[in-house]
Amino acid sequence: MDPIISVTEFSGDAFRTLRPAVLDVRYQLGGPAGRPQYEAGHIPGAAYVDLDTELAGEPGASGRHPLPEPAVFGEAMRRAGVSAGRPVVVYDGDKGWAAARAWWLLRWAGHEDVRVLDGGLAAWDGPLETGERTVEPGDFTPRPGALPLLDADQAAALARRGVLLDARAGERYRGEVEPIDPVAGHIPGAVSAPTTENLEADGRFRPAGELAERFAALGATADAEVGVYCGSGVSAAQEVLALAVAGVPAALYAGSWSEWTHDGSRPVATGAQRG
Repeated sequence: MDPIISVTEFSGDAFRTLRPAVLDVRYQLGGPAGRPQYEAGHIPGAAYVDLDTELAGEPGASGRHPLPEPAVFGEAMRRAGVSAGRPVVVYDGDKGWAAARAWWLLRWAGHEDVRVLDGGLAAWDGPLETGERTVEPGDFTPRPGALPLLDADQAAALARRGVLLDARAGERYRGEVEPIDPVAGHIPGAVSAPTTENLEADGRFRPAGELAERFAALGATADAEVGVYCGSGVSAAQEVLALAVAGVPAALYAGSWSEWTHDGSRPVATGAQRG
């Protein structure tokens, strides 16, 4: 199954007859809260899901956006109308980061039919609904483990034997700036692969062939062992999604740089990657 869906397919009669659960997960780091934006206008039928409280646990030693407890996540998904046998479409308003986080969590928790709306709300050309939407509760029960997940030690080992992609901006990877976490740089052996290069100028994902070429140039191919991290495990999910579009399975290091740097004993590399 293609992990993304176009607005044309999403709004077509054939897909709408499947009555997909639609999740609005708009989120912007350091920006305005997503719920007021949702209430001001969202795709009809969409339920709002909060990234900080429903798609992540409490920040701490495990990072700024650790995985939520399965029970908390399951309750949030059922409240949003998610059921095991019903397709799910997720969208956000910026870069696909938050939508991909929801996509990854649902897939990791065992849901088999989840797609991200390509281009997000900006690509939607239909009517908008305002206010809070009450949806019929779903029956989804998380069964974690369906997608590969890395901890810090596994990420370090993968950087040595496989391909560990750093999805943050290049200047953060190189250690030139660090606006959020206490230490600048990257995990030794990781390869810089900013998420911005996964998208077209209009915010849609680049074609699968172009993504495959991009990742192959970084060593990430279908027969390689690939992992991804970012600052806190959110934008890295978008990279895992882009890799899936390209036909490359990849593991997520959910704790990412915020967990890595919480432990001062872990090594840090700076500068450009060596070719």
